[in-house]
Amino acid sequence: VQLVESGGGLVQPGGSLRLSCAASGRTFSSYHMAWFRQAPGKEREFVAGITHFYQDTHYTDSVKGRFTISRDNTKDTLYLQMNSLKPEDTAVYYCAVLVTYTYTSDASKYTYWGQGTQVTVSS
Repeated sequence: VQLVESGGGLVQPGGSLRLSCAASGRTFSSYHMAWFRQAPGKEREFVAGITHFYQDTHYTDSVKGRFTISRDNTKDTLYLQMNSLKPEDTAVYYCAVLVTYTYTSDASKYTYWGQGTQVTVSS
């Protein structure tokens, strides 16, 4: 599976961005997927996840109510709509694929990763 993220950039606090992750190589709809992020000097952390068939969504507490994860299985694309952005959201954002049957937010269980896209929230 190849994953290519896009949509990152520089935005002012309170602004919005939509990240996209285009997948290729295998049946996209069969896999759970997630977004993770890594800020300078910090460990990679889970941001949001979505299951394959029922598209149940999961969020870390700090982004609930501000971020929305979604997927379009007809386009093999994962999205992350980010609203009300804060400086602490600044990080490199990665999409990832989980090939196991059971969903988890544990980054170590994810098999395929994109190259990342930088999101910077600053005035």
